[in-house]
Amino acid sequence: MNKFRNWLQRVMYGRYGQDSFGMFLMVLALILFTVSLFTIPYVYIAAFAIIGYEYFRMFSKNRAARYKENMWFIRNTAWARNLGAKIKYTFTEGRKYKVFKCPKCGQKLRVPRGRGKIEIRCRKCGEQFIRKS
Repeated sequence: MNKFRNWLQRVMYGRYGQDSFGMFLMVLALILFTVSLFTIPYVYIAAFAIIGYEYFRMFSKNRAARYKENMWFIRNTAWARNLGAKIKYTFTEGRKYKVFKCPKCGQKLRVPRGRGKIEIRCRKCGEQFIRKS
């Protein structure tokens, strides 16, 4: 097993490898393969093309160009990752805490739910206000 790993390391030396855009392409190809099983049979050609492009990116020695593509992908999909983080927060921490904005400075303050009326003190400006948690 060590011989194979050493061989693979020598092959991949100086190559770009896997990144978030590549992972997206692989998942997209997997989805297209699945869709081609149940609907249009020629969708698998697009899936093969996507996998081919992903392998081209992975084995490419032009690291600057592949990095630029990945940064473009990250910039243009930031809204989706932020939405996912907000949904995750809502289902985990959102049930335990309530968020208020300070009326003076606008700082967001997190307080535990179910404590009744509590006095909240802003850590940024020192303003105190009463809200129902």
